[in-house]
Amino acid sequence: MEVQPKEAEEAEKSPESKDLLPSQTASTLCISSRSESGWSTPPPNKWDIYHKPVIVLSVGGAVFLFGVALTSLTCLTIDQNNTINSNTTKKVFKLSGPAFLSLGLMLLVCGLVWIPIIRKKLRQKQKYHILRSIKSFFLNR
Repeated sequence: MEVQPKEAEEAEKSPESKDLLPSQTASTLCISSRSESGWSTPPPNKWDIYHKPVIVLSVGGAVFLFGVALTSLTCLTIDQNNTINSNTTKKVFKLSGPAFLSLGLMLLVCGLVWIPIIRKKLRQKQKYHILRSIKSFFLNR
C-alpha cells in the first residue's frame, strides 16, 4: 500500500480547498500593493548606513597604531646579547612593523573613501525617488 501525503488527501476530501488558492494569491497581491510599499517607511538609521565604513576605519586605525608601536619598538630597542634567536626575533619584528603599518593605512584610507561614496549614492537615490514621484504625479492625472 502506498501512503499518500496529507495534502493530497485533504485536496481530495474538500473541493473548497481548491477555491481557496486564488483568494490566497489575491490577498498576497493586496499586501504588495502601492499603499503598503515604501511610502510610509521611516528613514534608515545613520548607524545602519555607515556601520561598515566605521568598522573598517576603526580596525584600520588600530592596526596602524599597532604597526607604529612595533616599528618604534624595534627602532628604539638596543640588543645587548648578540645571540641567533634574538637576531631572528628582531628581524621578524622589523619586518612585521611596516607590514602592519601598510595594512592599517590601507584600511584607514578605504574607510575614509567609502564614506563619500555612500553619501553620493544616498543623494542619487533621493533624487531618483523625487523624480519618480513627480513623474507618477503627472502621469496619474
